[in-house]
Amino acid sequence: QAQFVESGGGLVQPGGSLRLSCAASGISFRIYFMGWYRQAPGKQRELVASIDSGGRTNYADSVKGRFTISRDNAKNTVYLQMNSLRPDDTAVYYCNGRFGLNDRWGQGTQVTVSS
Repeated sequence: QAQFVESGGGLVQPGGSLRLSCAASGISFRIYFMGWYRQAPGKQRELVASIDSGGRTNYADSVKGRFTISRDNAKNTVYLQMNSLRPDDTAVYYCNGRFGLNDRWGQGTQVTVSS
């Protein structure tokens, strides 16, 4: 059964860094289009960054130059390196994987940026 498990969230001060990980199981990870989304309280879920099976990446304007998405197909894991974090980055971050009609989500990990 397909499963995505996120880790790496937590509390960080403004300007700090965190690295999120999403470990996948039960799928052919290397063919999946992977993305990180976030949802802040009272707001809609939004795409933060994505990476396709060929390693091509895409970022929301709000995180360009600060966040980096990457994948390690040998470890079935996608990462989100987040630098220069700001209070408005506070949200629950979700891992998503898509291939064809398959569309799967992780349980989410909380990121809080506060002094």
